[in-house]
Formats: sequence, C-alpha cells, structure tokens
Amino acid sequence: MSPLHAAAYGLDADRVGAAPGVASLVRRRFGGRFFIDPFGLDPQLCDVVAPWIGAAVRVDVEGAEHLPTSGPAVLIANRGLGLAEPAALSVAVRRAVGRRLRVVGAPDLRVAGGWFRRFGAIAGSAGDLGAALRAGHLVAVPLAPTWLRSGAGQPPLELLQAMLVAPVLPVAIRPDGPFGTPTSWSVTISEAVPVDPSYDLDDPLAAAELAEAVRARVDGLLGVAVDA
Repeated sequence: MSPLHAAAYGLDADRVGAAPGVASLVRRRFGGRFFIDPFGLDPQLCDVVAPWIGAAVRVDVEGAEHLPTSGPAVLIANRGLGLAEPAALSVAVRRAVGRRLRVVGAPDLRVAGGWFRRFGAIAGSAGDLGAALRAGHLVAVPLAPTWLRSGAGQPPLELLQAMLVAPVLPVAIRPDGPFGTPTSWSVTISEAVPVDPSYDLDDPLAAAELAEAVRARVDGLLGVAVDA
C-alpha cells in the first residue's frame, strides 16, 4: 500500500462512497483519521452531507451517457442563480456516474474558501483547473452569471487554455419547478465540443472564437435562439 493511499484511510477523492454513520464520522474526526485531498476536499464530510442535499434537490438528467465514468472532463454550464446551478449539477453527476464534481469558484477568503473547498470547490485559476484535470477529476466551470436572463453567460477566457487537456462538455441547467421555480432542476449534458488543435489561445481572437462556440452550444441546449 502506497503512503498516499494509506493516508486516505480507504476514502476515494473521486468516487462516491457509502455515507458513514454519525459514530464513524465522530470517531474518525477525533482520531484524526479523515482525509483531505490536495485541493481541500473532505470525502467523508461530502458523503455525510450529499444524501441530504440529494433528498432536498430534485434533478432530472438528460445526456448522462456523455459523462465519463473515469478520467478528466470539463463541464461548462450556465449559471443564473449563483450557487444553485453548480449544486444541481453536482447532484446530477453524483447520481449518474457516482463521481464527485469539482467546481471552479472557491472564494479567496481564508475561512469561507476553506469550507467551500471541503465540498469540492477549487480556485478560479488556470493553475488549479489544470491540476485538477491532470489528477483525473470532473471539473465544472460555470459561465458568467446571467441572473434573470435565460441565456448562457460568457466563458472565462483566462481558463480556456487549461481546459484543453480534457474533453469539454457543454451543460444546460434549468429550474424545472412550477412556474419555473428552482424547486427542481433539469440538467442536459451535451457531447464534447470538438476543439481545433491549431487554435493559438495566446491569440485573443482565437480564444474569443472558441469561447463563443462553447457559449452558443449551451444557448442551444437552453433553447435560446443563436444568431447565425
């Protein structure tokens, strides 16, 4: 057994495990036998909290077959209500393929940022995104917030080059409750966007074209008309 595996105490930072009982949780916490991965994720704490979130958040998933059961991928999704869409996507991924989702956007605050990282958030930097993908994780990259508008926001141009080490899957997340309320959610996952390897992402125009192609795919999934 490798030292890293031994330090994980049988917990997997990528695959969802069975929710531990309260006694096991407390015993591990007091005994210091709980694992925090290099990005700050606490798998045991996630497995305790996730079933409660899953019971409270109803999510219907379409296109789950596009999610890889192992290895890295980037899920680029619209965001209109802040934390709600990433939470719905995390539930969808957990149910569909039994994997944990890392979400770009951990706040740069000592206490709050640490707590967000415990549940899978990572910093919104090319370095953290690239490292998470090289480690084989699924990473969600939210588009810019659109608040009350139904379309997709702008992609983060500064992260585009770091995304290209893995498949990029556009995702549409829509509130599906009565009168469009966020009491339940519909998540549609598209096949990967084909990326031209000749793109020079140091060229602002090339990066903008790639960003627009991704945003247009999400708009299409949301049913928003895209100008030709």
